[in-house]
Amino acid sequence: MSKRILVLCMAALMAVMAMVAGCGSDKKAADGEKVLKVGTNADFAPFEFQGTDPNAYDGFDMDLIRAIGKEMGYKVEINNLAFDGLIPSLEAGNIDVIISGMTINEERKQKVLFSDPYYQSGLSIMVPKDNDSIKGFSDLKGKKIAVQIGTTSANEAKKISGAEVKELNSSADTFIELAAKGVDAVINDRPVNDRYIVESKNDNVKTLPELLTAEDYGIAINKNNTELQGKVNAALKKLKENGEYDKLYEKWFGAKK
Repeated sequence: MSKRILVLCMAALMAVMAMVAGCGSDKKAADGEKVLKVGTNADFAPFEFQGTDPNAYDGFDMDLIRAIGKEMGYKVEINNLAFDGLIPSLEAGNIDVIISGMTINEERKQKVLFSDPYYQSGLSIMVPKDNDSIKGFSDLKGKKIAVQIGTTSANEAKKISGAEVKELNSSADTFIELAAKGVDAVINDRPVNDRYIVESKNDNVKTLPELLTAEDYGIAINKNNTELQGKVNAALKKLKENGEYDKLYEKWFGAKK
């Protein structure tokens, strides 16, 4: 067989394969399966974290978005991304929504739409148990503080006069830094700090009772997708009305909302 005939045969074969592949895509679309592509940073227990299955994710946010997707009639696909890459990924259209313990604030509202609030939190301080000099946020002046990069914890820590702020990749890294005595204190969302103490059984640290800020968490949606925002809000409202939201809240926080 000449090289010319061989090339023509290969070209014809590739064209047939492309047609077959195209038919497969059309069939999937015809099936009408709707997929909700969800972005999260799965290192924020008890809201989102990696389960025993490396391809599965657990937590309050994960259960909630799956329940919302089910209510909407969507299959939920979870994508684990760096926290500071979530909004850029949403803006690029790579994901449809973000649920990742994300605080609703004015800066973020310039870039995304938010659902109705689904959880209220606040920032808390963790210190070594034998530290009696730090009793609240006013005592953090001039101290070394560990925070997760890209979070409201980082923003607030930077406002503290004379503080040396270490921005780390995850909340878990902040606890490691505190244990290594690399910092005097950690600032995280209170449920994150409290759950760490429970899960790790670490009796060498404590969380302080004072909370800084009252923060509402929301599900972020592309700025141009008001239709999806409406669907998410309707599903969230339904879950609150039928008791499913309360069940999930009690499961992860040990008490009813």
